[in-house]
Amino acid sequence: MLVGRDGERDHVERLLAQAAAGRSATLVIRGEAGIGKSALLDHTVAAARGMRVLRGVGIESEAELAFGALHLLLYPYLDRLDLLPDPQAAALRGAFGLTDDTAANPFLIGAATLTLIAELAAEQPLLCVVDDAQWLDRGSSDALLFAARRFQADPVAMLFAVRDTAVPFPTARIEELRLPGLTADAAAGLLDRHSPGLTAPIRARVLEEAKGNPLALLELGAARLAAQREGRAEPAHEVGPLPVARRVQEAFRAQIAGLPAASQAILLVAAADRFAGMDTVLRVARAVGADTSDLEAAERAGLIHVTDGELAFRHPLVRAAAYQCAAHHRRLAVHRAFAEALTAPDVLDRRAWHLAAATTEPDEAVAAELERTALRAERRGGAMAVSAAYDRAGRLSTDPGRKARRIAKAAAAAYDAGKPDRAARLAVEVASLTADPGLIAEATLLRGQIEYERTSPEADATLACEAARLVMDHDPERAVVMLTEMICAGRDAGALALVAEGGRLMSELRLPSGSGMRTAADAQMRWADLLDGKPENAVEPLRAVVRTGREADAGLMPRIVAGFSALMLAEDRAAIEAMDRLLAEVRAGGALTWIPYAQEIAALAHALRGDFLTARTSLAEGVALSTEFGMDVEVAVLRATSVWLAAVTGDEARCRELAAEILPVLADRHAVATALARWGLGLLDLAAGRYRAAFDTLYAVCTGPARHDFIVRAVADLVEAAVRDGGPDRIAGEFTTLERWASHVDSPTATALLHRCEAMLRDSEEHYRAALDLHAARGDRFDEARTRLLYGEWLRRRRRRGEARAELDAALGGFTHMGATRWEARARSELTALGERPAAEPVAGDPLRNLTPQELQVVRLAAAGLSNKEIGAQLFLSPRTIGHHLYRAYPKLGVTRRIELAQLGLD
Repeated sequence: MLVGRDGERDHVERLLAQAAAGRSATLVIRGEAGIGKSALLDHTVAAARGMRVLRGVGIESEAELAFGALHLLLYPYLDRLDLLPDPQAAALRGAFGLTDDTAANPFLIGAATLTLIAELAAEQPLLCVVDDAQWLDRGSSDALLFAARRFQADPVAMLFAVRDTAVPFPTARIEELRLPGLTADAAAGLLDRHSPGLTAPIRARVLEEAKGNPLALLELGAARLAAQREGRAEPAHEVGPLPVARRVQEAFRAQIAGLPAASQAILLVAAADRFAGMDTVLRVARAVGADTSDLEAAERAGLIHVTDGELAFRHPLVRAAAYQCAAHHRRLAVHRAFAEALTAPDVLDRRAWHLAAATTEPDEAVAAELERTALRAERRGGAMAVSAAYDRAGRLSTDPGRKARRIAKAAAAAYDAGKPDRAARLAVEVASLTADPGLIAEATLLRGQIEYERTSPEADATLACEAARLVMDHDPERAVVMLTEMICAGRDAGALALVAEGGRLMSELRLPSGSGMRTAADAQMRWADLLDGKPENAVEPLRAVVRTGREADAGLMPRIVAGFSALMLAEDRAAIEAMDRLLAEVRAGGALTWIPYAQEIAALAHALRGDFLTARTSLAEGVALSTEFGMDVEVAVLRATSVWLAAVTGDEARCRELAAEILPVLADRHAVATALARWGLGLLDLAAGRYRAAFDTLYAVCTGPARHDFIVRAVADLVEAAVRDGGPDRIAGEFTTLERWASHVDSPTATALLHRCEAMLRDSEEHYRAALDLHAARGDRFDEARTRLLYGEWLRRRRRRGEARAELDAALGGFTHMGATRWEARARSELTALGERPAAEPVAGDPLRNLTPQELQVVRLAAAGLSNKEIGAQLFLSPRTIGHHLYRAYPKLGVTRRIELAQLGLD
């Protein structure tokens, strides 16, 4: 019975009712050991009438076994794997060691967990509870949290109990409930009920020491009552207060120490391996001098209970006490006995870890066993388990070279597992263990990648340069990868000297002519030229890169490079096509960490073309995933595009709020994103007629370190601000930069912008018409509407009213359709100056603007003919959640059936 937890009990019961009604719920319950988390989970399970219950638990000693906890949780339902999409089913089979066919992807494992739980919930509402979640192996926790964050409209409730420990268990975007100590009255009632007869001084002392912790009240109360009845003296106060959990654990240790030696031994065996069945526990126990009968004393003491042949500890702290209070040599003996007992092929990983636990000095045979465990974990997709196994293998290595190689692999796996601090520490250690330039280079590159997020892209570029110099002569292909990192990070930072140095080093590499690596190296060299203001050297090689980037076998990073190259060449449609292909591939393969980078490019390209709705959809997904994966810099980079979008759509409050949030993060770190956000602020002022402010902001953008990147397009806005502010002579150098870029890239988009600038500077109708022809042919809706507005104003000033009205009407229609409200207001103002009274077009004229970004994403895929299950597999959502989004979208679109979506022209 829960005492003093009425509010918490009501909370979880509301979540159960919510889930049973088809609205998914997830809750993380946090608190110190013994505070009542397990009891609240027990109450939740008891209250989950009519629900299927999945119950799991984390064990500290088993955190290195990849997907062990997830396997135990889902094991009864593995016969349902055929219901999953094939890639997800294969990933889960690989994670559980049911097949060696392919390396499992951790995100596909998360998606498979989501889909399997959703399938089970479709049969019967489902409750999933996990106790001591802080001790879950990383693969299991990632998969379960991945699923928990994505349930929306399924009858699923997921509860995680997390003990306060030094081990972090981050649960961003999930509701949390912290359990405090019981109130004084509730604590006294619980103590009096379970330990009646305590003398007043001892009762007061127990209440003071327990601090409202229910387990402490029960255990300390029972211990003090026993001592009182036996006439034993109270132990002296410790020096300084012990944490409550420590006091409780000490009480458990005292109980265990009072057991016969053989009983202590069998408790130690059971504590050393949770996965061991009773037959294995007894076999190992016999090897260390204990047997079945020795369980009786522990059962009588209430420390364990045996049900249906399964042994369970009363509380996780009992398990910990049973292991920790054993002498070191006894622990070693138990682990050796387990290693001898575990010989079947499906328990080799546990055998390796028992061998490691029994080994106190370097042993190459044990290190090799652990390395094989790491390789198996790699195939299963458990990056943290890979890191732990390689790290321990390194510590046990007898050969310095093998030790360095294994520690380097541990560092790389830790980075893949999202543990940058651990990865950085191991990478630094590698350099102290070896003189091998290849290993040192890999460790240095890894340190750079960590520094990108931790300090700045410039730090990453500097370390990548250091790494590349180590391998240029003997491994030029690997040097290409490192120099690509250097140039890309240098470009982000606006560190043009580093970019130029990277290009120079690329030119020195001895690579076969015509090879893929040679093409990749040439591309990065040409980035250096372009960003140095030399487009004449860069355009043709970069066009080749853009073409190559559309090919599926080009690799992920080269295609990201191709996408950014396309933006630099004003080939926005090519950037979108390349990213659409890349996104389809990484979704199918579960490479979710690449989605934010691909969506960054896609969002920019869509925004620059005037497709603001699609740009917002891309940004929403990119920001959500970056936030989930802890990619803080990428979140800020993506939101820089959001600043630009808020500016062009006239949402001044949102634009300035976002800019104030991200610019301190980006300043002195990411020059391109900083310039993009400030370009947005300049556009905001330009649309509002604040021309002096617009000029000042845009001039800083167009003369800053990103001026030769795709940001060069901002010069067209700088020209408009200068002309309206009466000082076009102030931007001659910037106009020359635009002119030089546009003439060499020879893109219709770039040429149209140049014509628009020349029209303003030369007062030339010919250039307005030339720009409009190119805009229309290219489909650049925002730039076309901007040019029509300028041309219409030009015509009105010349009293060519009919022609002016036509251009301004077209501009107004374009701005209204795109939702560019400030520009729309300017077009209306110009029409009013002509004596026109333009009617306001309702938002319903473009119903897609009423959809959320995720609804728009789902609707477009449904219109393309995909089923809910297929859409769910692409977006990593459950089919029922997809159906929920469609249900909400239909009335907004004015349709009632799926077949009608195809008639709306949603591409």
